[in-house]
Amino acid sequence: MNPMGIFGGTFDPIHYGHLRTAFELQQALRLNEIRFLPAGNPPHRDQPIATAQLRLEMVRAATQGQAGFVVDDREVRKIGPCYSVETLAELRHEYPNRSICLIVGMDAFLSLPKWYQWRELLQLAHLVVAHRPGWRAPGMGPLGELLVDRGTGRINDLHEARAGCIYIHAVTQLEISSTDVRQLVAVGRDPRFLMPDAVRKLIIEANCYTKTRIS
Repeated sequence: MNPMGIFGGTFDPIHYGHLRTAFELQQALRLNEIRFLPAGNPPHRDQPIATAQLRLEMVRAATQGQAGFVVDDREVRKIGPCYSVETLAELRHEYPNRSICLIVGMDAFLSLPKWYQWRELLQLAHLVVAHRPGWRAPGMGPLGELLVDRGTGRINDLHEARAGCIYIHAVTQLEISSTDVRQLVAVGRDPRFLMPDAVRKLIIEANCYTKTRIS
């Protein structure tokens, strides 16, 4: 079914933790494409510090040259809040016969019942949960029931059906967070080696996280 991975986020900024997770899932799950979707106006969290356009530029710079990494700007172009279920509905309309895999972290998966129309997500896509140390998949409650009904350990299930499965996969954890990067830059420290040089250059030129420029 020519599966596509959907990797959304504020990417404020994008860093090697994001990129390594996407790359490992692309390889392990045999995804022809990982589509990065920077959020324009995320409804469930604080507004990003960097502008939507700058975050889009950072994602483009970070993914340039990597086979199968694609940047989708639909949420940046959208006016108003961006809900995952609406974005997936658009993608499903555009790709009616293609397998779509929405990639989320375990922390995001555990908060899934707070998402807008969350029960409709699996009608539109598979859920691929990138497992993080310290998090345990729920064994009871609505998510525990969902895992019993929809969980799978077969990668082929993601290829043979368009939507409907939950697959949990452990990824290498790089202890980098966008929050930590912003705080580091804010006190005048250099984010080199936490992200591609092209992203670092954009942050320095835009001076978006601090009034102090990095030389």
